This record gives sequence, structure tokens and C-alpha cells, in this order.
Amino acid sequence: MLTKEEVVQLLNPVKDPFLHITLKETGGITNVSIKEDKKHVSVKIGISKTNTAEQMQLQQEIVGILKRNGANTVGLRFEQLPEEVIQKYQPAAEEAQVSSLMGGNSNTKFIAVASGKGGVGKSTVTVNLAVSLMRLGKKVGIIDADIYGFSVPDMMGVEQRPAVRGQKIIPVERFGVKVISMGFFVEDNSPIIWRGPMLGKMINSFFSEVEWGDLDYLLLDLPPGTGDIAMDIHELLPTCKEIIVTTPHPTAAFVAARAGQMALKTEHEILGVVENMAYFESKKTGEKEFVFGEGGGTKLAEVLQTKVLGQLPIQQPYEEEDVFAPSVYQEDHPNGKEFHRIAAKIIAKLEE
Repeated sequence: MLTKEEVVQLLNPVKDPFLHITLKETGGITNVSIKEDKKHVSVKIGISKTNTAEQMQLQQEIVGILKRNGANTVGLRFEQLPEEVIQKYQPAAEEAQVSSLMGGNSNTKFIAVASGKGGVGKSTVTVNLAVSLMRLGKKVGIIDADIYGFSVPDMMGVEQRPAVRGQKIIPVERFGVKVISMGFFVEDNSPIIWRGPMLGKMINSFFSEVEWGDLDYLLLDLPPGTGDIAMDIHELLPTCKEIIVTTPHPTAAFVAARAGQMALKTEHEILGVVENMAYFESKKTGEKEFVFGEGGGTKLAEVLQTKVLGQLPIQQPYEEEDVFAPSVYQEDHPNGKEFHRIAAKIIAKLEE
């Protein structure tokens, strides 16, 4: 059975959802009691804001930690931290939040997913790579920066809209991934008729006005080609890495090379090439049919002096009765396993 000291050690690293610093730093663990005969742990926690959705999420996190470490039942009570503690850390928390993604102290790794042309599965790769990184234990977000052709919310089966708290937009979370998209701010799938400068402002807003919290990876689904948004991203995020998506077709690979060359000219490292729709495998015969030709991904990787991260066959996700997500592959799906391998390669490269 857990001891009081072990409970404190387990909960010390947990962060206050508003101050974004640990309970150890705030002195937020104010009381711990244990009934050994029933394996029941009671904890009183001080946080900066009570009776919020964030408190509910924190409650679930704490209960999960304690039950995984031996508690049968957990009792939680929350109280507000003393005002002097809140005032002490609030300015730092607000400053950290504003600069959390863009500041020099950020540990967030940015990955832009690009293609030369539309229809090659760039958004599918973005969504499934994000989910795979999450399955590998990473905190992940997606910015659907394809302003004109936003599709990430539909692909992930996102039906709600972001909330607004104070001056901040709270991204929608689906499959453990935080998502923000122009699609959330457009009614009835209306067309976008903005010009470059307005689009640039929207992209900046996705960074500065969204409360992302702590992220390990932020993926950006870029519009196809080398237009205004892609150029803005290259200027805004000099440390951003890139993945280039193509099909095996020679023309798709040829056009994708332009996006890759743009990354190289702006000194963005290309992590590799993902070849989507690489082939169709018959369930009856097991034979592979190369519907869109062969070799496009390999040739593109050679041109860009990088490597092929993965090749994805033409397949649909499994149908799940209670889950609507048209483009998210399950973990045990063949394409889900391939995305898992791609995500593992990226983690190994960026965290080595």
C-alpha cells in the first residue's frame, strides 16, 4: 500500500492547470491521509482556480496516477491556493504561456507536412502521424494551416468547436491530440476568400492566441505548393522540420520537389519523404498492384538528399461502430503500424 511520502512524490510533478508549474512548487499538496485496510487514499489539493473543466481533468489525472500505483479508491478535495502564491507565479505563467511555443525556451518541436500538389494525402499523413506520436507518449498538437482546404477536423471526426477562456482559444482535443483549424471558424463549409496578409494574420493567431499548454510536437498541415502560407511558416519558424508527402506517380514527385527545394533554400531540415497510395494489395490474392506507378517517393528522396520514411498502401481504416473518424487508422491496422514506425523514426531522429 502507498505511504504518505510516496503519494507526495507521485503528485509533486503534476502541474497546476493554470499556473503551469508543479504542485511541488506551489505547495499544492496540502493534506494526505491513508486507510490501509481499504487501500483508500484521500488528498487535498490547492490550485489557482477551482470548479473548472481543468479541475476535472486534473482530478482524472491524479486518480489515475494513484490507482496505477496501488490505491483501490481515491478521495479528492480541491481548494484555492493562497492569493500570495497565485500572485507570485501568475505573471510568470502568463509570460510563459505567450511565449511557450515561439520563445527560445520552448521545447516544442515543429514539423510541417508539405506537398507539391493537392490530393496526395498530406492531411491524412499529418493526422495519423500526430495520433501515432501521441500513442508513443508524446504531447501533440495540430495546426490545420491549409486555410483554403482545411480538412483535419472532418478527418478526425471532430464535431465540437474550440472554447474561449479569457483572451485565449482552447483547442479541441481528439484522440489525445490538440487541434486548431480554420474550419472551426467558418460556418457551413463556406469558401475562404482572404488574401495573403489576412491569412498570415490568422496563422499568427493560431500561435499567439491559442492556449496550447506544454507540447512535445506541433504538426502543421501546410497548403499544397509554395504559396503565401508556406512562406509565412518558413519565416515564422526557422527551426521547423519538414516532411514531404507524395504519391509514387512521377508527376506528383516532380511537383513535390518544389516544396522540398523551398525548405532547403530556407534552411529547414527535411526529415524525409512519405509515399502515400504506394500500392493496392488484393485481399483475395495478396498481390500488389501499383495503381499510381512506382518509384516516385524514392526518386524524390534522392533529389532532396533525404530518405523515404514510409510507404502507405491504399486502405481504409477499420469501421468502428461508436467512433467517427474517417481518416484515423487504428493502432493494429496495417497502416496504423506503418505510421507507428514512421513516428518512431522521427522521435529517434529528433530526440537522439
